[in-house]
Amino acid sequence: MEPLEELTRENEALRERLSRLSEAGRRINERLELDEVLQEVLDAARALTGARYGVITLLDESADAENFLASGMTAEEAEGMWCVPDGRRFFEYLSRASEPLRVPSLTDHMRDQGLPELHLPIPAGPFLAAPIEHRGERSGNIYLANEANGANGKSDDEFGREDEETLVLFAAQAALVIANARRRRAEQRAQADLEALVGTSPVGVVVFDARRGRVASLNREARRIAGDLLGPESSVEDALDALDALSFRRAEGREVSGDETGLIEALSAGEPLWAEEVALELPDGSNVTALLNAAPIRSEAGELDSFVVTLQDLSPRHELERQRADFLGMASHELRLPLASIRGSATALLEEGSALDPVEARQFQRIIVEQADRMRGLINDLLDVALIETGALAVSPEAMDAARLVEEAGAAFLAAGGRNGLDLDVSEDLPRVMADRRRIVQALGNLIAYAARYAGEASAIRVSAVEEGMHLALSVAAQGRGVPPERLPHLFRRYARASGEVRGDEPDGSGLGLAVCKGIVEAHGGRIRAESGAAGRGTRFSFTIPQEERTRSAAMPRRRSRRRSRKRIRILVLDDDAQALRYVRDALAGAGYEPVATGDPEDVPRLVEEEQPRLALMNLEMPGTDGIDLMRGVLQRARVPVVFFSAYDQQESVDRALELGAADYLVKPFGPTELAARVRAALRRRDGTWQSPQPGPYKLGDLGIDYDERRVSVAGVQVELTAIEYAVLFELSANAGRVLTHAQLLQRVWGKEPDGDSGLVRTIVNRLRRKLADDADNPAYILTQPRVGYRMPKGEEYA
Repeated sequence: MEPLEELTRENEALRERLSRLSEAGRRINERLELDEVLQEVLDAARALTGARYGVITLLDESADAENFLASGMTAEEAEGMWCVPDGRRFFEYLSRASEPLRVPSLTDHMRDQGLPELHLPIPAGPFLAAPIEHRGERSGNIYLANEANGANGKSDDEFGREDEETLVLFAAQAALVIANARRRRAEQRAQADLEALVGTSPVGVVVFDARRGRVASLNREARRIAGDLLGPESSVEDALDALDALSFRRAEGREVSGDETGLIEALSAGEPLWAEEVALELPDGSNVTALLNAAPIRSEAGELDSFVVTLQDLSPRHELERQRADFLGMASHELRLPLASIRGSATALLEEGSALDPVEARQFQRIIVEQADRMRGLINDLLDVALIETGALAVSPEAMDAARLVEEAGAAFLAAGGRNGLDLDVSEDLPRVMADRRRIVQALGNLIAYAARYAGEASAIRVSAVEEGMHLALSVAAQGRGVPPERLPHLFRRYARASGEVRGDEPDGSGLGLAVCKGIVEAHGGRIRAESGAAGRGTRFSFTIPQEERTRSAAMPRRRSRRRSRKRIRILVLDDDAQALRYVRDALAGAGYEPVATGDPEDVPRLVEEEQPRLALMNLEMPGTDGIDLMRGVLQRARVPVVFFSAYDQQESVDRALELGAADYLVKPFGPTELAARVRAALRRRDGTWQSPQPGPYKLGDLGIDYDERRVSVAGVQVELTAIEYAVLFELSANAGRVLTHAQLLQRVWGKEPDGDSGLVRTIVNRLRRKLADDADNPAYILTQPRVGYRMPKGEEYA
């Protein structure tokens, strides 16, 4: 061939190669999803180099393979590549290479390197590999391979220098795509976390656009405050229109203009404003008292870009202060009434010259005794409320018969003059409870007396008890007009009786008795609630109390020795407040536990693995730390109950923590007794019901699973499964008939986050199907729920 013709042919080949590279790059840039982009990169690299097979492996932050993509292979061949024996050593060897690797024979190269022979599902011939790196960080590898021999039986399918350059080019493009995707994912996660933090903050946050003079955003609490002023259906535009009509009053009551508050002046000058307490009021009289803070946000050029205003609604605090003042007035009034009766009766008895009939004298004496008892009861309630508020209400639980407690409370009610009949429905066969006799009788007595106030004298009060998990539930129910349903949410709150208007048909009383009941029950580690039906349907009070810990089997003989040694149970404690940490640590130590305390959330994973605690007790609200994420990390390392405590009684945080796996939740301040009782209850639940019971043998057609022996067989032939394969099969078969989502399997088997890669689940399911001889196109054992997860049919044992 003439030199000119050779040069022309090479130029044509070069132009063709550049055109194909350009076309491949265009197709890659059209994709948005990471897996689609990487698959396009792999397909293009294989097409431009003429490779028969292609593979991309992605590495996570710990350099472990987290994903696997293949090109030019069947599903079975790709699965075999991922699951090949000794494949991990081979891929680890390739992952250490910092330069591209090009060899004429993969089999010969492995033998020369002293690596074990791989039984790949594809012929091991010419091989080409390149690392996927971005700024010095390895994120994966890309591999190309051809069959052992060419079509003509010669080794003419070897990769050349141009193929290596092409693969390096695509590896660099893949690295950039992966880096951008991970950075975007991290940014989205950080933005979502920030939005969730601001959105759920108990403080109203409003961001103003300084250039346009409009509201840029506001969180849920700010919308609530605006709703209190303008009505629940108000919009942001309504709030802006109302700014001109808004008047301000300082804490001392003087009305001022917006300029006088310092808010407008501070924001105009771009200066921060701290802790300005004002009352915002509209002409129609609606108002909100708030603590204002404002801070400017400047651009890189130093110009005022926006400013943030926070509003802390002070109305609840003022309402609590008002309730306390009303309560003190009410308590003083209730103390004066029996005192006046006592003084009048004593005066009548001591009056000189009076000739009282003996019957009249005894009546005055009876009045003195009754009113003195009434005063003593009220004073005791006041003292108990004070102890509950300071977390110092002491209880000393002992094993008690529930029937005895109920009978004692009923007798006390009748002895105090109760006119209602009592229906005591408590079986003597119920398990014993851990109770402070005096306190539980007090709580039951208060509930019976309160139920009697809302029931007619002809109505009997029914007291019953049933088992409820590891607790015993005691109930007090009475027919009659019942507690108004609108009062139920406030019934057990302190000062609730004085917080609203008192209806004329409601019974007298301070309402302290129910607050005391709540404190007593929670000090035992239980919960209390009230239910009320329609008018005339009555009220039902219920509370739970822990059962006696039963650690011995009924068939196990009891030892008579009084001496026994018991290893102290380790409890992990986390709190960034050093004083609170010491308090919890000392309380646990005094209750017989071995606390492992730390104030650093980063110590938690290490302490869980090294100390192996039986329970984790953690502060839910710590700066810079998400307690929910921390709980997930604990649950991934050990199946221990997690109990949260916090100074904020926020129902949303409580519900979210309990929904995602928390065993219990305490609100500060709490006493040592309540803390110990809650810990005991959580440990009992863990020992009794934390792990699901082992299901019976599973049988479906030729498939059999013996959970006791961890044996899987098909048509009587044992099937060897890896630990991960068996774990997936166990979860699917133990939940036969139910669909388990990819997220549920990732969480249960691998302990991964629910948003983890579902490709890992699909890979293991494909391996299981192959080992169980289950046709993937028409499966009999593991059925696919498209875009959701997998399920197994109910076996013959479950029919």
